[in-house]
Amino acid sequence: MLKANKMKLWSKNNTNADEDITSQKAVESFTVGNDREMDIQLAPFDVLGNIAHAKMLASIGLLTNQEAIDIVSELKNIYGSIQHSDFIISPDVEDIHSQIELLLTQKLGDTGKKIHSARSRNDQVLVDIKLYLRHAIEELVVEINIFFKLLLQQSNKYQHHLLPGYTHLQIAMPSSFGLWFGAYAESLVDDVTVLQSAYTVVNKNPLGSAAGYGSSFPINRTMTTEFLGFASLNYNVVYAQMGRGKAERITAQAMANVADTLARLSMDMCLYLNQNFDFISFPASLTTGSSIMPHKKNPDVFELIRSHCNRIKALPNEITMMTTNLPSGYHRDLQLLKEHLFPAFSTLKDCLQMASLMLSNITIKEDILQNEKYKYLFTVEAVNELVLKGIPFRDAYKTVGQQVEDGTFSYNLKQGLHHTHEGSIGNLCNNQINDSMQHVVAGFGFDKVNNAIEQLLE
Repeated sequence: MLKANKMKLWSKNNTNADEDITSQKAVESFTVGNDREMDIQLAPFDVLGNIAHAKMLASIGLLTNQEAIDIVSELKNIYGSIQHSDFIISPDVEDIHSQIELLLTQKLGDTGKKIHSARSRNDQVLVDIKLYLRHAIEELVVEINIFFKLLLQQSNKYQHHLLPGYTHLQIAMPSSFGLWFGAYAESLVDDVTVLQSAYTVVNKNPLGSAAGYGSSFPINRTMTTEFLGFASLNYNVVYAQMGRGKAERITAQAMANVADTLARLSMDMCLYLNQNFDFISFPASLTTGSSIMPHKKNPDVFELIRSHCNRIKALPNEITMMTTNLPSGYHRDLQLLKEHLFPAFSTLKDCLQMASLMLSNITIKEDILQNEKYKYLFTVEAVNELVLKGIPFRDAYKTVGQQVEDGTFSYNLKQGLHHTHEGSIGNLCNNQINDSMQHVVAGFGFDKVNNAIEQLLE
């Protein structure tokens, strides 16, 4: 049977004695689902929201100064237990919000019960998720920046290692590994730019919107905004609730861009390791073998990165479909978003770390373009040389094209390649790409947020 003291913020203790307990348990199991497991990740952020809320309640007289001091002190103790990983949500407690309020009540009695004044579980969830997403985006940007720096390092190291460039998977023009590594580095700059936009959406305070229609108490939402380091408010309380699902979708869209960059890089690596390309190799410890073919060195890490990232690319559509046709106001559908979004952060960070491990240990083959099969990579070089001699481009194009048809085309690679414009083989512009990334990262304002949280916990 259900315990009589089952902790629910919405419980009114008026259970009908004739109620079908079996049905009630089935409904409870279905509606709670995996929420408690997801809520553990929200624990530190729920505490932060509670601290800010308690301080604000004291400022408007809904808590005495001593009550606020006692509540905040106990919340900091709870925060410490969370940081030391010995915090749990009890089996008879529904969610993280109930667990923390229960702990306060057990320790402080009636004072602990006052923490829920002037708010709803709806805006508790909202502020927890905003704080979680803000923190998770920061951690993700840190991992991206580490990988970005590795890409630029390898780009500089291998800037003179030539590589066939392809269009339509057909041999096209000369490229280099310096150009290849740098391309993915600059791709991440754009990806982080979009993440910054998602961060801007996330970094707005919904606390005080209550159930979505505000409160008759004279709460100070600007105060809690400053306590929690938010850049601004979600001003309209109805929109604050409508923003749930939207913030998650926008964040997922930003993550999908990073995933797309990693998936494409991984596909290149799978091709380049293939014996028919044979451009690169990795230590045997980073590849896998076959149970039947002794020669195999399979790029399983990149194949799994590709698959994980393709799944993350589907995440925005999953969230869109889960929130389709929802009217304004809160709906329980939104609970399921955590199960899809939260694990994606860990997966994407794992993929970045594994890609870093692989590319830190890559071996690049030298003199790849000396192979006869790549001679047509240089047809454009030959055309351009004729143009520099005064021959009109269209005539030069026809001349070289005829040499290809006749089988008489040749190009001496020892002549070198003369690509000097910005972003070309001979002018990678890696310093400019690095400056672009650091400018974007600085624009998040992580220090301001972290300083506010440190002050809140002092």
